[in-house]
Amino acid sequence: MALLLRSMARPGFQVCRSQFGVLYRHAVPMGTTAKEEMNKFWDKNTRLNRPMSPHLTIYRWSIPMVMSITFRGTGVGLSGGISLFAVAAMVLPGNYPEYLDLIHSLSYGPQFLAFTKFALAFPVSYHTLNGIRHLAWDTGKGFKIPEVYRSGYVVCALSVLASIGLACL
Repeated sequence: MALLLRSMARPGFQVCRSQFGVLYRHAVPMGTTAKEEMNKFWDKNTRLNRPMSPHLTIYRWSIPMVMSITFRGTGVGLSGGISLFAVAAMVLPGNYPEYLDLIHSLSYGPQFLAFTKFALAFPVSYHTLNGIRHLAWDTGKGFKIPEVYRSGYVVCALSVLASIGLACL
C-alpha cells in the first residue's frame, strides 16, 4: 500500500485497467526496504546512546500511570475470562449446578473462599468505577493534575470497598 501511495505521487504514474486487474506503468520502487530503515534507526540510536522509549527506567511511576495500565489489564482479563467461561460452558459436559456442587465438595476453608470472591470482584468493580471516571473525563471535567490524582485515589478506595462488599455476599 505504501508503494502504491508513494508511486501515485510520482509524475508519469499511469494506471491501466484490463481483464486481469490493474496494471501499473512507470511505478518507481521505494529506495529502501522497511528492514533497512529499521536497521538505520537502531544503528543511529545505538550510536547516540539513546535508550528505548518509552522505557521503565526513564519514567517515574505515578498513580495515573499505574491506573491506566491496570484499567487496560482488567479490561483484557475480564474479556478473556468471560470468553473462556463461555467456551467452557459450550464445550464441557454437564451443566452449571454439577460444577457448583464440585466446587462446594472441595471444601476449601472460608478464608480461601473469601479471597477468591474478592479476587473475582475486584477487577469488575475497578474496571467499572474507572470506566465511570473515564466517562467523566469525556465530558471534559477532571483533567487538572490534583483532580486526576484525587479521582484516582477515590476509584482505588471505592474499588476495594466494593470488592469487600461483593465478597461478603
